[in-house]
Amino acid sequence: MQCFSRTLLAASITTALYVSTTQAETITDSSVQEMPSIDQCLIEPAVENETQLPAHVESDRLEAINGDKAIYSGDVRVTQGNKTILADNVTLHQQENIVVAEGNVNFSDGQIKSVSDRATNNLTTDEMTLENTDYEFLCEPGRGNAVYVSKTGKAVYEIEDGSITSCPIGDNAWRLRASSISVDQNEEQATFYNPRFEIQSVPVFYLPYLTVPVGDTRKTGFLYPTVSYGSSDGFEAEIPVYWNLAPNYDLETTFKYMQERGTQLNSKFRYLSDFGSGSIESEYLPDDQKYTDKGDRWGFQLEHSGIFQQSWLFEVDYSKVSDIDYFTDMSSGIGSREDGQLLQEGQATYRSQNWDASVLVRDFQVLTTSSNLPYRLMPQLEYNYYAPEAMKFLDFNLVSHISMFDTDASGKPSATRVHVEPGITIPVGNTWGTWTTEARLLGTYYQQDLDGVDTGSGSDYEGLEESVSRVMPEFRSHAGIVLERDTTLVSNYTQTLEPQVQYLYVPEQDQSDIGLYDTTLLQTDYYGLFRSRKYSGVDRIAAANQISYGASSRFFDDEYKERLNISFGQIFYFDKDTKQTLSSSEDSGEKTNYSSWAIEMDFNYDDYLFYHGGVQYDIDSASMQLANSTLEYRFAGGYIQTNYRYVTEEYIEDNVGESIDVGSITRDGISQAGLLGAYQISRKWNASAQYFYDLTTQENLEWLARLNYKSDCWYIGFTYSNQLTNNISDPNTTPEYENNFGVNFGIVGFGTNLGSDSGAVGDSSSDNSLSYGRPFFLNN
Repeated sequence: MQCFSRTLLAASITTALYVSTTQAETITDSSVQEMPSIDQCLIEPAVENETQLPAHVESDRLEAINGDKAIYSGDVRVTQGNKTILADNVTLHQQENIVVAEGNVNFSDGQIKSVSDRATNNLTTDEMTLENTDYEFLCEPGRGNAVYVSKTGKAVYEIEDGSITSCPIGDNAWRLRASSISVDQNEEQATFYNPRFEIQSVPVFYLPYLTVPVGDTRKTGFLYPTVSYGSSDGFEAEIPVYWNLAPNYDLETTFKYMQERGTQLNSKFRYLSDFGSGSIESEYLPDDQKYTDKGDRWGFQLEHSGIFQQSWLFEVDYSKVSDIDYFTDMSSGIGSREDGQLLQEGQATYRSQNWDASVLVRDFQVLTTSSNLPYRLMPQLEYNYYAPEAMKFLDFNLVSHISMFDTDASGKPSATRVHVEPGITIPVGNTWGTWTTEARLLGTYYQQDLDGVDTGSGSDYEGLEESVSRVMPEFRSHAGIVLERDTTLVSNYTQTLEPQVQYLYVPEQDQSDIGLYDTTLLQTDYYGLFRSRKYSGVDRIAAANQISYGASSRFFDDEYKERLNISFGQIFYFDKDTKQTLSSSEDSGEKTNYSSWAIEMDFNYDDYLFYHGGVQYDIDSASMQLANSTLEYRFAGGYIQTNYRYVTEEYIEDNVGESIDVGSITRDGISQAGLLGAYQISRKWNASAQYFYDLTTQENLEWLARLNYKSDCWYIGFTYSNQLTNNISDPNTTPEYENNFGVNFGIVGFGTNLGSDSGAVGDSSSDNSLSYGRPFFLNN
């Protein structure tokens, strides 16, 4: 055996005589090749086949036997592609092309790093074994120790009698220990045999078999459970299971045990296809033990939205539940519930450059016992044509539809409606102003089925005719300018003044022979003052001979950031008889020629104090119709927000009185105040809460509070809610509340993708409503 020192230049020459360069090269100067860091995550391999690369060796000393082996000692460093081995001693077996490292062995291949007593690496097959090792994955969370680790593939590791955790070094909050662990980094999955979960090295539970993801890739398996206790359903536990069915669709099922009611099966199926994306959500509770007379309880929702071949648009939103008390008795995420009903609609649209056509069907599931059922739209066929610049300074468009209305309510008419609406527009504008003049012709034909409908004197449908034709012109001219100046009272600020004025004319025409099928009064805030229509739908075209006028003023600081925005406006009616509502026939008292004043305001003081408010003041009654106000203070780590909203009962009656019984849902209108806040207590703790109070009934509406803890490798959240569950519009009704306390927890890194900002103020889990949303916006 011959010995060579690192200090001798002849070492590299002699090694070349004894060892084939396809197997190993001894390097005495580290500057010859830059080696990858042993702690660096390397996503891409060094070459297509790393095993074909030569192995480079650095050492203080070399002993070699020709054709047999080479023994390196003293700070040995072996590299091959992305792979690096540091050890006290390394033996290269030339015949087998195997490297055996012993003593303080540090290994890294860009995917995993380890410290072991002994490591064996086949340079030809790249198989690696580590003995008595501490390891850490470099490209995803995960570290642990093991008696034996073997690398059987490019990113496949077999761990015997070992453990794994996502906690950083020095943090032993939890770990999974198993007799055998298989980690496939390509599939981002770890498989455990006989695993036991330990907290601070104390075993908590045992399973014979377990698979968990070790990256962001979706994997089939159990998700983390949630437990809670409520005054209504008692103890609750939710265990979700995720099913990765295919790259373009998946399924999540949740088993929800409720002490007072039984076990509910919830599911959500998501898909992505050539026709778009969507989800199918369901809830099923067999034999509700709390309400035995209601039997099986279930809910269903289908949502879809997608574009096909760039021209077709498909949209579906369909929800249905087993009974009208479902949302009162159950906690559910099914559907979009508006005005006591569930929406059921689907639409297909074809769009081209100058025209589009669509078919729409719409129905509702009414969640009240009211006999005033809404109309179904079965179907509506719509065609629109657009010709911008049909002539110089003139645009043309055509809006048209055919609609069929039907209802299950007895004594209400059904109808077929044909509407054609051509219009021309003359737009003129530049950088400081616009002037748009528009003329339209509204032609509508109704065929109303009045069989079984009382059209006699005093009835709700008095005067309806089976066949009605209506043709009405509409003329509108709107102009606005933008004026700008430097402020005089406050330096370094820019103020704009943006007045606008609109004249609208629609001749008065008796429409009492037409029923109301999809028409309701639109809200007349500041921006609504300049609409051309007062109602949604075309069953009522409000007569108009009026001028809308108003102005906005904005203040910008020296960085041109908007700090204040105030808008105010009103409508002047040349004929005050045109100032009507859907229920105006029942109104009494002298009317003025003026509409309500509409005022909107936004304010931002130094990016920590914000305000938003809006009011509508009715001239006729000398009272406020509706108002909303929000004041928010932001500070380091949190915010406090107060808000208030007010709506008179008369205003609600004018807007939705034709479709629902307003008295059954509200007492003297709406007057509600709220307080919200959140605070990042420390890097790991955050809290948030909200409280709402009804000033009309002088009752609490809801309390919601949350406390979260998130460490580097696990999290836990506590939620408390106290929510009103019954309708207290009747003064004789006693309010009923449901209290719930919930706990959710999980492991960060294995099956949980929490970003660096997770747990910050305003962050919320999917099972509570404490997310933060700004109720106001400025043009920043």
